[in-house]
Amino acid sequence: MAIHRRKSTIWLTAAAAAMAVVAGGAAVVAISSSDGAALADGADKSLFVDITKVKPNVKKPQAENDATTGTFTVNCGRNENGHFNPDNFIAQPGVRNGAQHLHDYVGNLSTNADSNNKSLAAAGTTCRNGDKSTYFWPVVRINDGEEEGEEAGEGQEQGEQAPPKKDDKAQQDKDKAAKAAARLECPDVASLLPENVPDAAQAEIDRELENIEKVTEEAEKKVETTKAQDRDNVIVGPTREKRAAILNRMMLAFSRQGQQAPDLNPAAACAVKDQATGEQGLDNGGENSDAAQAEGVENKKNQNNAEENADNELPGNEGEIQRPAVVDLTFRGSPTGKVVAMPKFLRVLYGDAKVSTNGTKNAKDSWTCTGFEDKVLINKYPICPQGSKVKRIHDFPSCWDGKNIDSEKHREHIVYPDANGKCQQGFKAVPQLRISLTYNIPLDVQKAGRYAVDAFPEEEHNPFSDHDDFANVMSQKIMNRLVNCVNSGKKCRE
Repeated sequence: MAIHRRKSTIWLTAAAAAMAVVAGGAAVVAISSSDGAALADGADKSLFVDITKVKPNVKKPQAENDATTGTFTVNCGRNENGHFNPDNFIAQPGVRNGAQHLHDYVGNLSTNADSNNKSLAAAGTTCRNGDKSTYFWPVVRINDGEEEGEEAGEGQEQGEQAPPKKDDKAQQDKDKAAKAAARLECPDVASLLPENVPDAAQAEIDRELENIEKVTEEAEKKVETTKAQDRDNVIVGPTREKRAAILNRMMLAFSRQGQQAPDLNPAAACAVKDQATGEQGLDNGGENSDAAQAEGVENKKNQNNAEENADNELPGNEGEIQRPAVVDLTFRGSPTGKVVAMPKFLRVLYGDAKVSTNGTKNAKDSWTCTGFEDKVLINKYPICPQGSKVKRIHDFPSCWDGKNIDSEKHREHIVYPDANGKCQQGFKAVPQLRISLTYNIPLDVQKAGRYAVDAFPEEEHNPFSDHDDFANVMSQKIMNRLVNCVNSGKKCRE
């Protein structure tokens, strides 16, 4: 089978020598030819490190007596359906090719530049348990400098390249329309529940959370067909009454078990947010803020580049896409106590895609090899010993401000705990998402420095620019099940 490749550009230049953080004590030195020109067909080999020569550097917080040790793993596949695009609806809302590098998606099937709460909730998913959350990260590629049209060799077979696929134009148009339309916004309920739901009440709580979802979805369907002046009487009022009755039954479920019931009454009232008039809905965080972005605000001209990049080979990000051999999505507890539910539509970022511009404050050491996960994490590309595989580990922040699903820079509303695993005052511990990606990168490719992560052009494939994005679109019932699993110390897989 033929694989289309383009001749590689200069991946990494002497600018990489300015990297502020150097893992494992290895110096960054630009690789040059004898006449001083940067090598055109290959990555800067100084960014590749023999993992066996790096001293252990992984430190874990000491677990306290009430630490939550459960885990909840979601099976969403390995992007077998080939969902790729160079968009980021969190950092670059509405901008086609806003990321300037290709993202690998699992979970929500509709994610693109125009995604919003309404379109995500209406879409399908690759997750077996029905989780509609979206999980996405930059792809890893192998580049050997061969010309377009040459036969794929061992790398393609081992890397299991996912088939390139154009973003669905119909989906784009549909999501743009959904973004412009009025929508119903209702307070999250699962995140208002206490850390300890009595076992005897759990089934009833799950059932009522499902009822909340149904009532809200029914009301949402009426928004577009109801005149603005009639919405309070036809939608808002009746929905408030139905939600209040459900919430009252939930509070009674706690009381019957001799536990003080949480005050869920404030979650009864919903509001309609009219995009056309700018009318504001509930104060639940700025959705898709156009202010300072984590990945940088790019020129809108990138919006027109989608057709040029239909083959998924972006300028400077070329080569054979490596689909992960293993994608592990696991939510974990806190070393200092119980966790509470994430609110629906919460946005969370990992790492910094523009580390050369923004500095290393938000950048993370992501790279390791299988068998070394608990010992070594580095900000270089690892060269693994025979029998070990290249691995990326992304641990997301897990201390939520208790109110917002997003914030101006997409980081203020959810932050990392301190070195002891404790959240700062005013923040609540939520389940921590860990995304682990394992790759079948041939050893000779590792040693030759011929694999790299997609990046913004100015990052020149800096491994320290590795990043990840997550938006929670789980149903209230799934989220409650997740929290119960983590807080009870179980190991759940769905």
